[in-house]
Amino acid sequence: MANESRGKLYNFIFKNYIGVTFLYAILMLVLPLPKFFVDLAMVTYLAISIIILLVVIYTPRASSFSSFPRIILFVNMFGIGINVASTKLILTADGTNPASLARTQSSMVQAFANIVTGGNNIIIGFVIFVIFIIVQMLVINKGAGRVSEVAARFTLDSMSTKSFDIDNQLNNGYITEEEAKEMKAELRRDIDFYSNMDGSSKFVSGSAKLGIVITAINLIAGFIVGMVQNHLSFNDSLSIYANLTIGDGLLSQLPALMLSFATAILVTGDKSDQDLGEKIVKEFSRDGNIYMITGAVFVIMGLFLKGTRLLLIPAGALLIWFGFTLSKKKEKEKIKQAEEALAAKNNKNGAEGSSPEKDSVAPLDPLSLELGYALIPLVDKDKGAELLERITRIRREAALDLGLSVPSIRIMDNMNLEPNQYSFKIRGIEAGRSSIRPGYFMCMNTGSVTEEIKGEATRDPAFGMPAIWVPEEQRTDAEQAGYVVVDPPTVIATHLTEIIRAHAAEILGRQEVATIIESVKKTDPIVVQEVLEGSGRKFTYGEIEKVLRVLLSEQVSIRNMVTILETLANYGNIIGSTWELAEKVREALGLQICMQYADADKKLRLVNLAQDWSQKFLECAQIPSDGSRPFAAFDPVDGRRWISACSSVLRNVEQMGYNPIIMCPSPIRGLVKNAVEREMPRTIIISDKEVLAAGTSIQLEVLGEISMQDGN
Repeated sequence: MANESRGKLYNFIFKNYIGVTFLYAILMLVLPLPKFFVDLAMVTYLAISIIILLVVIYTPRASSFSSFPRIILFVNMFGIGINVASTKLILTADGTNPASLARTQSSMVQAFANIVTGGNNIIIGFVIFVIFIIVQMLVINKGAGRVSEVAARFTLDSMSTKSFDIDNQLNNGYITEEEAKEMKAELRRDIDFYSNMDGSSKFVSGSAKLGIVITAINLIAGFIVGMVQNHLSFNDSLSIYANLTIGDGLLSQLPALMLSFATAILVTGDKSDQDLGEKIVKEFSRDGNIYMITGAVFVIMGLFLKGTRLLLIPAGALLIWFGFTLSKKKEKEKIKQAEEALAAKNNKNGAEGSSPEKDSVAPLDPLSLELGYALIPLVDKDKGAELLERITRIRREAALDLGLSVPSIRIMDNMNLEPNQYSFKIRGIEAGRSSIRPGYFMCMNTGSVTEEIKGEATRDPAFGMPAIWVPEEQRTDAEQAGYVVVDPPTVIATHLTEIIRAHAAEILGRQEVATIIESVKKTDPIVVQEVLEGSGRKFTYGEIEKVLRVLLSEQVSIRNMVTILETLANYGNIIGSTWELAEKVREALGLQICMQYADADKKLRLVNLAQDWSQKFLECAQIPSDGSRPFAAFDPVDGRRWISACSSVLRNVEQMGYNPIIMCPSPIRGLVKNAVEREMPRTIIISDKEVLAAGTSIQLEVLGEISMQDGN
């Protein structure tokens, strides 16, 4: 039972050691403790200070020791408690009884006092104590405090620049999103650390000043107690109480000195991953000539300075030998490096036809944005890098809107472009190009302009709307006149957004599909297992990719992957065609698709496909045996009638201000889409089953009907 009780006590102390230490410090401030507990606290304080100093020396990065600012606060509080407890012992000392004095006073204090004063030499001890104080206050504390302040200020000032740099590396594809998150977390740790260190260094400095005040109180109060209360002579009082005060002051200031020095080492360190010892060895072993010259100086000094020959000449010889040895080692390393470089070059030349470097082709970037040289400032981190932040936002919005994980967009300059041009490429193939005017704003008339403004005529690259470029000083006038005013980075960002939406099916690849599947697997492993490893049809990434591409080609979001995979699992055994599977998925996503095109009042306005055209599509349907896209094989006359019928009805719908939407039977929805997308690419085709799946969540309003009579 006793062992079990002790074990519980040890576990309690270990789990709550910070609180126990703090309470111990408070008890030392309030209660008079016997010398054993004070000695134990002093030994602990000294040990902790040494350990902290050594941990700092072997810590490569300052922010890696993130708990240091708070540890300093606790340790200094502990030291203050020791100072106060020791003061109580000193002032209650019985100077008239040496035996009582030795029995009641701290052994650590008496030991330090005897070592420093040499027994009775109070002056020596006092001088050494003053030197300790001067070194700590004027050199270490002041320097560490100043470095902490400057480090905190510069770290905070550079936060935005470093954050932009990380975003730039992410957008250019140099780092992954996980690496960017880690780098930003490390940046935040640095900021938090140096901000906290700025305050902690002030606490360390204040603690040292408090130690001086306590020492002065001990000395003055000790004289008063010795001469007034104990009726000692001046010399006896000085010998006893000054001796104890010096010992206590040195014992308290020595750990404080180490803590201040540890603070100075930590805040003056750099952000490399090498510890201090490795860096010193590397930096002091670059050139052996330094040591040979220093050794030669020592030898010459030894020859001319009498009485120093036995010290300087051997030391100089040792330095010359060390420098010579180091120089030889460096020469061997240089020769070895040269031989390795020559061997690598020979191997490269000798394997001209089979070298991987020669045979390999640099992979294409999935997405790239090429800029003319006049547009480089838009991605220059020193000038705000406005475009980088917008590109990051584009990728996030695409993930939310389409469910597509857009790869990193590599940004580069291209001297073949005009200075103001930019080009967006998907796997090396240009998907869009335009030009902008840096320093100007694009103004578009959306119908609310009250006063025309003169400017350079252009067209919005994203939607093809007529627009004008106006200089920055006319921006306010244009806004007041009712124009929609857009800055150059927003023009590019909007254009890229529309390109990504229009080419989402081309951007999607097997790797993106695998990433999406792995994400679903974390929350819905059963449906993923059923689709990829089920007892029925097992889908490959390629088959899933084909279905997702069909959806994305018509701007259907694939974010609801659980429903998509469940539909594939349900119909995979009975439907083999990619196009039919995609139609089943659309039906399962019917509510999502209808809500995408419904108005704010949840009303879906559309035109209906008449029965005669529906029958015509069924009669002319062609399903290629190679699995390619089905189509309606109209003869030229029926083809012209179809386009004429569609255009006349949809033109009226667009004039009413609504989207051109056609509803048709589910079996021919894909055929109808194929028949209109070349001549009328903006036309939206939905099936009756998709509308049925939406249920009562939307209201349907039929604006017209496309029949064969319309095309006559």
